[in-house]
Amino acid sequence: MSSSRFSSIALVKEIESPENPGGLEKRVALVPQDVGKLTQAGIKVYVEYGAGEGVGFTDSEYERHNAIMQTAEQIYKEKEFIIKFKGPSLSSIEQMHAGCTLFCMAHFHSYPERAKLLQDRRINVIAMEEIDESPKVMLDPIILGRQAMATALMPFLNNNTLSGLQVRVIEWTERLSSAIRRCGNRNPRTLQIIQPPLSFDELDACGSDALYFYDSQSFVDRLDILTKLKNNGTHLFDLFEFERQHGQEAIAAYRESHPPSKFGKRRIQCLHETGMAGARYGIKLLTENKPTLDITNAKAVILGYGNVAQGALHELYNQGFRKIHVLGRSQTDKSCIDYWLKDVDLVVNGAEQSPELRGVNFLIRNNHLQELIPNQSVVIDLIGGSVTNRSPVEAVINCNFMTNPYFVQDGVIVSSLWGWPMMGMMRETAIRYSGQIVDVLIEHEKVIDGLDSLKPGVQKALVCGPFDYQ
Repeated sequence: MSSSRFSSIALVKEIESPENPGGLEKRVALVPQDVGKLTQAGIKVYVEYGAGEGVGFTDSEYERHNAIMQTAEQIYKEKEFIIKFKGPSLSSIEQMHAGCTLFCMAHFHSYPERAKLLQDRRINVIAMEEIDESPKVMLDPIILGRQAMATALMPFLNNNTLSGLQVRVIEWTERLSSAIRRCGNRNPRTLQIIQPPLSFDELDACGSDALYFYDSQSFVDRLDILTKLKNNGTHLFDLFEFERQHGQEAIAAYRESHPPSKFGKRRIQCLHETGMAGARYGIKLLTENKPTLDITNAKAVILGYGNVAQGALHELYNQGFRKIHVLGRSQTDKSCIDYWLKDVDLVVNGAEQSPELRGVNFLIRNNHLQELIPNQSVVIDLIGGSVTNRSPVEAVINCNFMTNPYFVQDGVIVSSLWGWPMMGMMRETAIRYSGQIVDVLIEHEKVIDGLDSLKPGVQKALVCGPFDYQ
C-alpha cells in the first residue's frame, strides 16, 4: 500500500508533544481553503474536530470545503496518510497503523527517543522541514542582486583588498536582500545595513576602503550624502543603474553559467517570518530590560545572512535600528567575534552550522556572556537545537518553549524558541505553510502519488521507512 497513491489524508489537531509542552502551538497544517483544493482533486480529507480553532478556523469552515470531521479517537484509525504541523506525541504514535505515512515537522535529530519509537512502530515519516526544491529555483530578482553585488566587489577581489573593505548597504528591501547575502558570502572586513536618513557626519566609513551599495529606485538622497562620499573618494554602486544598463545581460549570463543545482532551499518554510518574529521578541525583551535605551541607536549584531537572518534584518530595519552589523564567516571566527560582541545590546544568531560542528564549535560562547556582553543585553537564537543537536549558542542546551520563553545567564537574557512565529505570527504562518504543503502534495512534488514516486527533494526527507502498509 505504501507504493500506491494515497486516497485520503487525516489532518490532526496539535496537542502537547515533546516540542509543544502545554499544547501552546495552535497552528494547523492545512487551512480550510487548502483542504478544498485537496477534496477537489478527489482526495478524502478527514479533519479532527477543533484542528483549526487555535488560529481562527472553525469546524464549519472545513465542512464547507467537504472535509469529514472526526474525533481524536477516530482520526488515526486506518489512515494511510497523517498530516500535522509539529511532531507527534508519543501516545499518538501508538494509535498509528503500521506502514502509514506521517507528514510533519519531525526533528529526528533533536528527539531520538521519538524517532526510535516511530522506527519500531514501522511508521513512514516525511520530515517537511527536510524537503528541498529539486532542482533549485533561482528567480530573476535574486540573480540581479547577486550579480550587482558581485560586480561591485570585483575590483576589490582583483586587487586583493576585499578583506579590508567596509561595505555599507543603504536600506533593507527585498531587492537588496540577495545582494546583502552575496556580500556576506565574500567576507569583507565589515558589512552593515544603515537606515536613512543619516547625515554624512554620522557615517562611520568613508574613503577608498569603503563601498556604499544602494538602490536609487527606493533610496532618495535627501541629505546629499552620496555626493559627499564620492568627493571623499568613497566607492558607490547603484543597483537600479546596474539593472538599467546590464540587468538582462547579467541575468542571462548567470543562468548560462550556473545550471540549476540538484537541490535548492526548503520547500516548506517560514524562515523569513521566523527571523522577523525572533527579532521582534528580542526588541521587546531589550526595551523591557533597558528601558532608557533608544533602540534606534542600539548596537545590533546579526550572525549569518541566510533566509532566517534576512527576516531578522528586515524586522530590525522596520523597527528603526539605524546601523545593523551583519557577521559572516570571518567575523564569527573565534579570533574576531569578541570585537563585535563587546558592548552589544542585541545579538541575533541566524548562522546555521553543519551537523559535524554542532556541539563542537560555538559561535557565542559562555565566556562571552560572562565577560563581553553587558548585563540586560539580549541574545536571540533563531537556529535552536537540543542536547543531541546543539545550537551555535553554547548557553542553549535545549530550546525554550512558550511556557518559559527565555532564561538569564550571567545577567544576559537568552531566548531560543521552538516555533518563533508563535510570537504573534501564528495565523499568517499557518496560512503560508498550508499553501506550501498543498503544493508539495498535489502539484510539483505530487507526494500524494505514493512513496515509490517521491521526487528527489522529498526522498531525502523520508527520515523513517519505507515500510509497507499492513
